[in-house]
Amino acid sequence: MNRLGRSGVEVGPLGFGAAGIGNLYTPMDDEQAYEAVRAAWERGIRYFDTAPHYGLGLSERRLGAALRAYDRAAYTVSTKVGRRLEPADGTGDDLANGFAVPADHRRVWDFSADGVRRTLEASLDRLGLDRVDVVYLHDPDDHAEQAFREGYPALEKLRSEGVVGAIGAGMNQTEMLTRFVRDTDVDVVLCAGRYTLLDQSAATELLPEAAARGVAVVIGGAFNSGLLADPKPESTYNYTRAPEELLDRALRMKAVAARHGITLRAAALAYCAAHPAVASVLAGARSAAEVRDCAEQFATPVPAAFWRELRDTGLLPPEEPS
Repeated sequence: MNRLGRSGVEVGPLGFGAAGIGNLYTPMDDEQAYEAVRAAWERGIRYFDTAPHYGLGLSERRLGAALRAYDRAAYTVSTKVGRRLEPADGTGDDLANGFAVPADHRRVWDFSADGVRRTLEASLDRLGLDRVDVVYLHDPDDHAEQAFREGYPALEKLRSEGVVGAIGAGMNQTEMLTRFVRDTDVDVVLCAGRYTLLDQSAATELLPEAAARGVAVVIGGAFNSGLLADPKPESTYNYTRAPEELLDRALRMKAVAARHGITLRAAALAYCAAHPAVASVLAGARSAAEVRDCAEQFATPVPAAFWRELRDTGLLPPEEPS
């Protein structure tokens, strides 16, 4: 287990990303979602990450229901604030935001102190828990002033009151996360998609700063939303169709992996986990089979010769991985 910064919260090296069980892209039933969580537990995964954004609260409800079978002291849960859910009269679905759920709520950007507390209280209610271990400010890209002036101090107060154990921010970019590491007392940052086999931008400033300051990093998006899981013409990269250049790189990496007797999935997960600043890698999964595969790939040793070939052929920068 790895500690998140100076907090007492610990996470395992592989975590469960619960966006999928919030009906990401396509619907699933409750039992499929519960089976995915059970499969994670059976494979030793004890860190579970969710958010109100994921399926307009469906991910939190399903995750909480699935975890009720287990000792609360045995697992770590993180959720997020910044998108407050309000009832809506709208019809149709939420697929414009990526989730196959009824549009019975709407998201309201709110990084105010009151909004942070209200959002967290609603999350606890959906999860059926009296506490969560980690709370992240969720995607404050266009709300930096309020997030730093109001949202972060609210989280700091919740931590000092013992309501949450660790606090941080979760984003798909590195610049503002680096600012959180430098200018605040966060315990952890969640960086999605910016430290992968195809995108090493987090290695420039974020990861070195986090390591130097004792801030933990959780990596999400190890497969860059699908391209590194199974590269093919219809694969997605950062939630849109993968550019030809990146598809070609991923296919070349897959061929190198095959020559060394491993899968590209195993390499992608191992790459994220190798950096000393990284405490955990979140694997998003929609089914028990996907969970089992991620756990198996994560446990697969990746030979040093594989990394050498990637560097020698220019598929990774010379200094990567460290």
